[in-house]
Amino acid sequence: MPHNYIAGEWSECANAGDAWNVDPNTREPVHRLATTTPDDLERALRHAEQAYDTAPWDEDARRERAELLERVAAIVESRVEDIARADALTSGTPIGVTRTVAAFLPHRIRAAAADLVAIPRVRALAAGGRDVRLYKVPWGPAAILTPWNGPSFIPAAKVTSAIAAGCPVILKPSEHAPSSAQLVVECFVEAGLPRGALQLVHGTGDVGARLTADPRIKIVSFTGGPGAGRAIARAAAEDFKVLQLELGGNNPVVVLDDADLDVTADGILEGMTKLNGQWCEGPGKVLAPQSIVDPLVEALTERIAKLVVGHSLDEDSQVGPISNEPHFRTLDTRIAGLRDLGASIHQPARLPDLGGFFLSPTVAVGADPARATAELFGPLVSVHDVGSTEDAVRIANAAPSGLDAYVFGSDTDRAIEVGARLVAGEVRVNGAKIADLGDDSAQSFWGPAGIGGHGPAESVRVFCGDRVVGVDSPDLPL
Repeated sequence: MPHNYIAGEWSECANAGDAWNVDPNTREPVHRLATTTPDDLERALRHAEQAYDTAPWDEDARRERAELLERVAAIVESRVEDIARADALTSGTPIGVTRTVAAFLPHRIRAAAADLVAIPRVRALAAGGRDVRLYKVPWGPAAILTPWNGPSFIPAAKVTSAIAAGCPVILKPSEHAPSSAQLVVECFVEAGLPRGALQLVHGTGDVGARLTADPRIKIVSFTGGPGAGRAIARAAAEDFKVLQLELGGNNPVVVLDDADLDVTADGILEGMTKLNGQWCEGPGKVLAPQSIVDPLVEALTERIAKLVVGHSLDEDSQVGPISNEPHFRTLDTRIAGLRDLGASIHQPARLPDLGGFFLSPTVAVGADPARATAELFGPLVSVHDVGSTEDAVRIANAAPSGLDAYVFGSDTDRAIEVGARLVAGEVRVNGAKIADLGDDSAQSFWGPAGIGGHGPAESVRVFCGDRVVGVDSPDLPL
């Protein structure tokens, strides 16, 4: 059963009615859905407010916090297998993949520790000899709300950035993913985190709503669905909280007439099955010339038929179950909706006889692309024929995801030029990896994808505001 971590103490959660968290492989119950009571949430908010310190960190304080993060990274390293197993049982992603993700966590934590040492919190500004300083100041208590599809990585990355900035954190993971987040918090606690720097609460949307609407919270970082994102934005507007909202969308894939068929099919397949397709930056709506559609669909279905769909703890599994029943039902609805729009549905993979939330990777072909706008967020793509590259760009930008897009073409200069015209924070050419395209990659969330952005330069900075303090002068012009 998940536990709260409030005011430096672990405590039992309450039950959220009769609902259960279940094993996605078998639908067998694991534990009751956990929640944090209003009284406990109030204690966490009071404690976060008391823990906030506006005093600037000197070099010694920065090094001390960096050393703490180094200890966290070492503890996470020792628990990679525990984290990978919890992730596989939470998200349904095969353990071979979750091990890779878990093994990356220490690197992400150490990168924040290095930034803490290297990036000054105060620097002198040029001001004609006067003493004028620019301070980087943590905004204040931060509410971090994380989804079920990145059950350890997203909490670890966001919490690390906020703690490196100096914000007291209240973390609320998805009600479908409590275990991995708790393992991450345990690593921070074991490393000797100062009291009040990090607290953990649980629950459904009502807990998140109370947390994000509270005036003591000064910044909200959320990754999840657009409905919840809009609710958070409306609540935050009341007292103008700082927001970082990553909401995702139906990411377009523009296939050019000179695209290599194998490169395209391999890239789309990797994107639609990575993390069981349950990642907000995955490919969704494929826009291809009519002459390419049939051979592309054939190449995709041949590849899908060879995939091993199985238990998420099976070393041989390439695709596991969908994470939870609500999302499994959503994907059924999405597929039915595409069928109603005229799509033919291709689901060639063999499914295991385990009783879980298993779904063959699916290709839906022929729906009206202008009406196929819903985020898919699973092992599912829709394929549409378009008359020209101009039509593909127009359709992609008419209902943009704003987050990611893809272009496939043999002429990379042309592909990059097309990609630069797409309304998205990141456009990948001839591939569908998750890792940043370059060392200094950063992307903004455009339009419906949310508010803010992410990337190495953005991760800690978003939790800090700028404050200028200095000596005025009568000689200034105005």
